[in-house]
Amino acid sequence: MSVQLNHTIVHSRDKRESAEFFTRVMGLEISAEWGPFIAVELSNGVTLDFATVPAESITPQHYAFLVTEEEFDGIFQRVQDAGITYYADPHGKQPGEINRNDGGRGVYFMDPSGHALEAITRPYGSGA
Repeated sequence: MSVQLNHTIVHSRDKRESAEFFTRVMGLEISAEWGPFIAVELSNGVTLDFATVPAESITPQHYAFLVTEEEFDGIFQRVQDAGITYYADPHGKQPGEINRNDGGRGVYFMDPSGHALEAITRPYGSGA
C-alpha cells in the first residue's frame, strides 16, 4: 500500500483571507468551498483546506512548497510586488534576501495568520 498525503487543514483567522493570499502569491486558484473549509489543490493532488478558527487556537506552522524555477520567479515577483517581507532563512535573520541552498533558490514569508510559507526550487539535501 502506498501512503500519500491527501489534505491538511490550515487554521486561519479568516479562511477566505488566507486562501486568497495563498492563491494570489502562489499563482493558484481556490478549488472548492464546502462546509467550514476553502480548499486549494496543489499540483500533486494534495489540498490545503483553510478553516477559520479562534486566533488563540492557531499554532503557527511551516509549509514548504517545491516549485519549478519559472514558478519561483512568479512567486518571488508577486511577493515583492505585494510588499511582503521575505527572508532567505527560516529564522528571519536575512531579510530582503533569498537563499541558494543545494544549487536552487528559496524564500520564506508569512501568511496573514502567522504561518511560515516557503518556496524552494530544489529539495534540501539534494546537492548542487
